[in-house]
Amino acid sequence: MLEILLLVALLLGIFYLLAVVCDEFFVDSLEIISDRLKLSSDVAGATFMAIGSSAPELFTSILALMRPGSEDVGSGTIVGSAIFNILVIIGASALFRAAKLNWQPVVRDTMFYSFSIVILLISFWDGRIILAEALSFVVLYAVYIFAVIKWRTWFPYKEKDDPIDILEAESAKNPVAVWSKKLLGIFIPDSRQKPERYIITFVMSIVAIAVLSHFLVDTAVHLGELIHVPAVIISLTILAAGTSVPDLLSSIAVAKKGRGDMAISNAVGSNIFDILFGLGVPWAGLLIYRQLTGAGEAFVPVATENLKGSVFLLFATLLATFFMIALRNWRIGPKAGLLLIFIYLSYLGYNILSVMGLVNLTPL
Repeated sequence: MLEILLLVALLLGIFYLLAVVCDEFFVDSLEIISDRLKLSSDVAGATFMAIGSSAPELFTSILALMRPGSEDVGSGTIVGSAIFNILVIIGASALFRAAKLNWQPVVRDTMFYSFSIVILLISFWDGRIILAEALSFVVLYAVYIFAVIKWRTWFPYKEKDDPIDILEAESAKNPVAVWSKKLLGIFIPDSRQKPERYIITFVMSIVAIAVLSHFLVDTAVHLGELIHVPAVIISLTILAAGTSVPDLLSSIAVAKKGRGDMAISNAVGSNIFDILFGLGVPWAGLLIYRQLTGAGEAFVPVATENLKGSVFLLFATLLATFFMIALRNWRIGPKAGLLLIFIYLSYLGYNILSVMGLVNLTPL
């Protein structure tokens, strides 16, 4: 029992350190890189900023593939995180303040997110990912980036001002975050104070996230073995929620300031990145390496008995959320938020019952 408690405490500590590294160092270096490359806000948000907010899921996916027998941890974390983002982040944001959305980016992201889930289901169906399937994720992400670049030209709309300074001011009031940032600052330069060292900040942030993600995967697998729960269930629930909590807190802070629309847009956009880039790139890289070296199987196995049901739920939830917002003239309020959070709690309960052997997550 003591070992289980220690592992849970270790997971919580890793989650927190990942959040600090991403929010206080990695994202700042990416903002400078975006400025140096003169990227528009849309393109920067869909690429570098998406990498910053989804770095824990991305590195968990990469490192899980490097650990034979743990491949499902990465897939489970990203699928579970996607469910958490749609239900909890959008739901919690709507609880604090009703949001009025621009329909143009909502339609764009919902369309590409739907395509992402469809190819995810097709790829998962036979329990193995081949190179052609992995590359289809990467190609669709490239098409999404192109659509982001051109979307305002095709369907003009106006955005509100970016409230990023509000978030930075609120995080600065957190004494634990301040102390953690000072400690990590011993190893990672603060690009706000030393912007000329942004490349070092970028590289050291990646190293820190990779090391923390390595311990995250190992701890999750070990915890699952101790409590006799499949690693994919741990990743669908605990890892997914843990890696998404920083986004949840940021989204709530944004919603309190009247920018619930930004929180909702970021939740959906982050999911597109997670599925298409966070799964597609590691899968494609591993399978290309295997083909070139002749080492290993020409596919990546996935636990379809646990993941299929969650992907179906993800697709159904996306469509329900989209039509709920569209029918209310692109608005979402507290009642809808409560409904989404209730659905997520029901999903957690369903997973618990499946672990107990009382239900089966595999769809008919």
